[in-house]
Amino acid sequence: MIKILNYAQADLYELAESVNKQARAKGASESDVEIDIDSGTSVSVRMKKLESVSLNNDKSLSITVYFGKKRGVATTSDFSKDAITSCIEAACDIAKFTGEDKAFGLASSALFPKKKIELDLYHPFEESQDSMITKALTAEKAALGFDKRVSNSEGANFSTSNNLFVQANSNGFIGGFPSSRHIISCSVIAKDNSGMQRDYSYSNARKISNLKALKEVGEDSAKRALMRLMPKPIKTGRYPVIFESRVATSLLSSIVSASSGTNQYRKTSFLLNSLNKKIASESLTVHEDPYLKHGNATTYFDGDGVHVKPRIVIDKGYLKGYFLSSYSARRLKMETTGNAGGAHNLIVNSSSLTFERLLKKMGRGLVVTELLGQGLNMVTGDYSRGVAGFWVENGAIVHPVEEITIAGNMKDMLLNISNIGNDTYINSSQYIGSVLIDDMTIASGN
Repeated sequence: MIKILNYAQADLYELAESVNKQARAKGASESDVEIDIDSGTSVSVRMKKLESVSLNNDKSLSITVYFGKKRGVATTSDFSKDAITSCIEAACDIAKFTGEDKAFGLASSALFPKKKIELDLYHPFEESQDSMITKALTAEKAALGFDKRVSNSEGANFSTSNNLFVQANSNGFIGGFPSSRHIISCSVIAKDNSGMQRDYSYSNARKISNLKALKEVGEDSAKRALMRLMPKPIKTGRYPVIFESRVATSLLSSIVSASSGTNQYRKTSFLLNSLNKKIASESLTVHEDPYLKHGNATTYFDGDGVHVKPRIVIDKGYLKGYFLSSYSARRLKMETTGNAGGAHNLIVNSSSLTFERLLKKMGRGLVVTELLGQGLNMVTGDYSRGVAGFWVENGAIVHPVEEITIAGNMKDMLLNISNIGNDTYINSSQYIGSVLIDDMTIASGN
């Protein structure tokens, strides 16, 4: 039996159902309870010495109550009987004094999963704290030993956490699952006559065996920092741009946000009323797979308890689905897509091109490796971001660049995607390779 902070899943099911019963006894017409238990350890080292060990033990219980079409929400981290009673009363008081919204309410029980599904997300770290420290030191040692110009470190971190989540509502839904996550990261500083540059490498996984090798993480952070040394200016103009895979996730995030029910019913989206319309080039096809093995956003139900299933979100540039919760679906007079709480493992189809072949295809232009600030107008799609990265000539990186700005409109950017590389980023719930956009404005501060 899996226990986290002495709580088993059966204990949390019992607690959640008890809270729902108490809410109904206080007059709530409907209620929903979420319970989250989390326990983890994180170790940090710097310059070959241990810096810190952090232990994290958290628990929370959130109750949402409905009095007709009025809603109240309250949360507590205290699971004592009196604290939970106070939490329920607070939620009920909030609901009684808020305005009505016809879209409020639980999802239909017909939409709930018919059975619990084993997700295989729980693979706890079985080694000692000393082993965690050794892993962090190993990654940093690989970085510091890679090149004499890498003489300083911002540190390496190894962390592991276990989570137990349960949700139940008064319409008869109950579900939950345990999960684990393990992370190794390393950040170092490279220095030469041109100055200092920092960069990092990172890997996270549900299973320890799926993490990148410690040496690889360390050496990758060193390589990235070294490549940023001796930046040179470029000329302002219009050029093709490659978004490196780990920043290409931001393009997908923008689509998700613009396709969300909230921005659709508020009419604050550059993709307003775009369902079944062409929003991107034929190069972009996106699948949502809630059951991806060991995925970063794997689940069998959403935040409303609605059963989730795989689907195609974008098919060769055509938007095939919004991201709707039960609430936003009602506002739009549509059906929920099972996305209360967000998207579940978005997987972008890639071409056969490696990153190196993508550079050759671009020929001359900019590779973006870092995005600075926020620069997307969600209503119009206007896009402007400070960036750092590399300049490419004749299909090869020739020097780093910094203190530049790229600009365009997200609608045009998506339509101008000419290729997506096979270097898929796996440290996010958005699995996407490097993206080549044929034309953007690049402004240099030099």
